Amino acid sequence: MADTPSPGTLKISSMRSRCSEQEWTARVNLAACYRLVEWYGLSDMMANHISARVPGEDNAFLINPYGMMYEEITASSLIKVDLDGTILAKPDFGDLDYGINKAGYVIHSAIHGARHEVDCVIHTHSWASMAVASLECGLLPMTQTAMRFLKIGYHDYQGVVLDTAEQASLLRDLGDGEALLLRNHGALTVGRTVGEAFNWMHRLELACRSQLAAMATGAPLRAVPPDVLEATWNNYQRGTRRPYGLMEWPALLRKLDRIDPGYRD
Repeated sequence: MADTPSPGTLKISSMRSRCSEQEWTARVNLAACYRLVEWYGLSDMMANHISARVPGEDNAFLINPYGMMYEEITASSLIKVDLDGTILAKPDFGDLDYGINKAGYVIHSAIHGARHEVDCVIHTHSWASMAVASLECGLLPMTQTAMRFLKIGYHDYQGVVLDTAEQASLLRDLGDGEALLLRNHGALTVGRTVGEAFNWMHRLELACRSQLAAMATGAPLRAVPPDVLEATWNNYQRGTRRPYGLMEWPALLRKLDRIDPGYRD
């Protein structure tokens, strides 16, 4: 970054020389995910968190500094932390001296520690996911997009996630799935790549928004036969189709490069 930052930006020294090429690529992809979550209206100012496993370091992951907005996250601003919560590397934030969000550490360390195939975890408080997570009926398989989440998990609210004792029930409720609705709270998705996790979250958000829009009309909802629901759900499963994110992630990076390229710094 330039010696004198532009108004409204933080001066953060580059982390590129302090990490491997594989880690730098992970940092760029994760920073892009933060920007895209903001771009698609899924962020909650500086709250929530997205993490990515550090390639070749199963015990370490990258996560946002608590205090930065999603639209200003860069590859260099991400903090590297281990599963015990020890900060392994972070840039010089000056007087701000940002650390990590405690709830973010509790949630993400649990999943990265237990699901070794997962490289990215996304947690959001979007208006749509919070609303659906607060409905007794939960997410209804009323649209083709929602049918992908026919077997989504649910995690009952236990307060702000600050106690590691909650990790066991969180992992049990997620199971080996890719999506979880946190009751009275929000949403969580995981993926084998950043692009896959983002794809799951984007589609989950669309499913929630469409359900709320349909319910708001007050008209009866059209049910789909159980066998059709099951067949449609199966069409979305791993092994039936190509991995999610494979096709659109390069295009999403090009989109960001056109409109918001600072994530690569």
